[in-house]
Amino acid sequence: MMGEVQTAESSNKARLAIMELANMISVPMSLNAIVRLNVPDAIWQGGANTPLSVVQILSRVLPSGGGDPENLQRILRMLTSYGVFDEHLNCSGDDSHSPERKYSLTDIGKTLVTDAEGLSYAPYVLQHHQDALMRAWPLVHEAVLNPTSEPFVKANGEGAYSYYGKKPEMNGLMQKAMSGVSVPFMRAILDGYDGLKGVKRLVDVGGSAGDCLRMILQKYPHVEGINFDLPEVVAKAPSI
Repeated sequence: MMGEVQTAESSNKARLAIMELANMISVPMSLNAIVRLNVPDAIWQGGANTPLSVVQILSRVLPSGGGDPENLQRILRMLTSYGVFDEHLNCSGDDSHSPERKYSLTDIGKTLVTDAEGLSYAPYVLQHHQDALMRAWPLVHEAVLNPTSEPFVKANGEGAYSYYGKKPEMNGLMQKAMSGVSVPFMRAILDGYDGLKGVKRLVDVGGSAGDCLRMILQKYPHVEGINFDLPEVVAKAPSI
């Protein structure tokens, strides 16, 4: 039986693909960096989304000066290749100099912009890259070798929910992340779904800060709503 014939072209594509996968950590870590630097809000500027150079972006995120434009540009160019930014080449006509690169937000990048309610997908990015979670990822293979203990427990000594309960900053970031994700989805659901009209009592299990329930009750005030979550979560949830 003849083995599969692999052409030189397919072999080269495979090598490039595995190199990209091996370096894929650069994508979420770069997203983490531009969120921490507040780059999306700096470019958006209330809806202007004017293409800016890295020097201009730095002047907005670091008004007191400083920062490395070359390193920022490396991050922005890489994320441009994944559709987060649009790159604009401004050719001055002088062939002795490289064209100036400017960056604006794509639709993907706009999800990281803080809206009028103070929400965005930026906290969702940060939530995934906290130290406690990052310590667990290198232990994922151990979940196969010994499934009696989760990687998070092995890395941090206890389960994620109990760990979060003792860390107010992690709990707060989780709530903000869930709000940023759930509010736009619930808005879309309520625009096109009327199956809640006949509901008398609604329990949102794992309802976090109660954003989804609040939006439902605003549209259907006859519903009795119960936001059900861990004590440390609902303790910080606002009254509806």
